[in-house]
Amino acid sequence: MLKTLPEYELLAAEAHGHLCAGQILGLRMGLYGMTLLGLEDPSGADRKRLVTFVEIDRCATDAIPIVTGCRLGKRALKFRDFGKVAATFCDMRDNRAVRLVARESSKQRARELYPEIASKNQQQMRAYRELADEELFETQWVRVSLGPEDMPGYKAPRVICAQCGEGISFKREVVRAGRPLCRACAGERYYEPL
Repeated sequence: MLKTLPEYELLAAEAHGHLCAGQILGLRMGLYGMTLLGLEDPSGADRKRLVTFVEIDRCATDAIPIVTGCRLGKRALKFRDFGKVAATFCDMRDNRAVRLVARESSKQRARELYPEIASKNQQQMRAYRELADEELFETQWVRVSLGPEDMPGYKAPRVICAQCGEGISFKREVVRAGRPLCRACAGERYYEPL
């Protein structure tokens, strides 16, 4: 079952190494997403229903799995590097999804509410605990189409890259001239061999 924000804050601080405004924002985002989808037990009874997309690699992203139970290793957490404090929560059973984006105005709102607090992080932490969900987040109902290869629990044979010989899972190969290539050998390499 869903916990209270203070209970999640303790778990987030332990997992992330400290508690900050981004962590609180991520926890609130996860809680609001679960509320909008009507999921009461995302880490338990509802866990196979939920897939979450996160759009930034910052503090908020570490907090969202604390609430949702979605993890990269379970294939229920998907990362798209859009550089936005945003997440899309997908109820796969009912085929519906909601995308939440942190409002830029929430930082200014924190300054307005707590000008006596010198630390920007402390201002935001307090405000992010207290502001209404609608003041913190823009909400958009969206459609997310996932193929079976992107679903948690998907199993398929591994393919071997015809160029480097490394194994490729989850249909992530690229076929060129009839040969299966890993994405690195197909030109999508993020590293340069030495």
